[in-house]
Amino acid sequence: MSRLIIISNRVSPATGEGGGNQGGLAVALSAALRESNGLWFGWSGEETETFTGAINFQRADGVATATIDLEAQDIDEYYNGFANQTLWPLFHYRIDLAEFERGFAGGYERVNARFADTVSPLLDKDDLIWVHDYHLMPLGRELRRRDFANRIGFFLHIPWPPMRLLVSLPSHRELVESLFSYDVVGFQTRDSLEAFIDYVNGQMELTVDADGMVEFQGHKVHLIACPIGVDCEQFRRASEGEAAAAMRARMTASANDRTMIIGVDRLDYSKGLAERFLGYERFLSARPEMHGKVFLLQIAPPSRGDVTSYQEIRSSLDNLSGRINGEFSDAEWVPLRYVNRGYPRDELAGMYRAARIGLVTPLRDGMNLVAKEYVVAQDAEDPGVLILSRFAGAAEQLLDALLINPHSPEEIADAIAQALAMPLAERRRRWQSLFETVCSQDVMWWWREFTRVLEAVPQPSPSEAAEG
Repeated sequence: MSRLIIISNRVSPATGEGGGNQGGLAVALSAALRESNGLWFGWSGEETETFTGAINFQRADGVATATIDLEAQDIDEYYNGFANQTLWPLFHYRIDLAEFERGFAGGYERVNARFADTVSPLLDKDDLIWVHDYHLMPLGRELRRRDFANRIGFFLHIPWPPMRLLVSLPSHRELVESLFSYDVVGFQTRDSLEAFIDYVNGQMELTVDADGMVEFQGHKVHLIACPIGVDCEQFRRASEGEAAAAMRARMTASANDRTMIIGVDRLDYSKGLAERFLGYERFLSARPEMHGKVFLLQIAPPSRGDVTSYQEIRSSLDNLSGRINGEFSDAEWVPLRYVNRGYPRDELAGMYRAARIGLVTPLRDGMNLVAKEYVVAQDAEDPGVLILSRFAGAAEQLLDALLINPHSPEEIADAIAQALAMPLAERRRRWQSLFETVCSQDVMWWWREFTRVLEAVPQPSPSEAAEG
């Protein structure tokens, strides 16, 4: 295969013997980079007083990385601003939280140009370039402007919004047109792909053929839905390893014969945590006979603490969890354990296996790998039940989960009751179907499928690329 160049906002290769502690995406992309002797390029996460374009090169366990530092203004406008205060809420259907400021958009364009300028000397003409996520949508256009004719693909990890929401972005047409500089554009779900096609049809008057091909200004782009998965084999091993077994034993002991429900989410308004708590509260209110017999463990490590909306969601959840525990707790039982810290993935695997119910209720999610990790971690002889939001990307694949509307406390409460009462035979049947789906389209499948499509693209001439 051609040398693979991965470009993303942050660089996080899987190195060492981390086992279950490495994220699935990092594992897959690191494997791809080792196979092709490739390079992973992105922001270091560090700040510099003046941007110089200086690159920090490193190599560990066969994975080469190249990172740059950004100025404070870059971080404020590109990352905290346009990426996370404009695109993130808008693409997660929260137009009420989106902030539209020209300075944000200018910083976004500036940093994408800086990425292109800095990575350009590192690229060879035969490299396969794979750009990731909403931070870097214009990067393909910037590389074409610098006369790169390489095959370039883009994958969006978050949802693509409906046209009626996207047009609220002042630069929506320019942003979408920038994606037509890529050869392959991938989405997590058919829903996101169809929303993009709807925009292309309605706003650009272009036609996408049955194979997902569309042409704009002489350049053809292949549109695909390619759902990301988890590192199924590795996470299964982790769930059966010593760290997971020890955590499972600790959780079982602390449960004290009570049934555990688990939620694991980054602290974010898109994850539906407040709605989840309200659904659990409805369950407790409607079924007093279950008091003292169940508890919800919600793990929610904080993120993006500099953004006001994230500070507000944390305050709201603190108040809500306190209210629920104040109303329902007794001297021997606390119904909601709300934890604002993260855990290594091998320990999470043990927690998943100890839980009878996995509660995954995002209001909108590109995929949601927690749902898939919960399935993989289960004991085949006595599996738990996955309750999953219909608005998670994973819901397109995981049809044997209990699918719910996360905005409805009643549906959440009823699903919890159904899961707790579900016979073993039904739990096994549902789990087996979910497990086969998750492991047949795991993260390695996703990486190979996307790069297979990208490698099949005829490499354009420099003049054709510049016109595109």
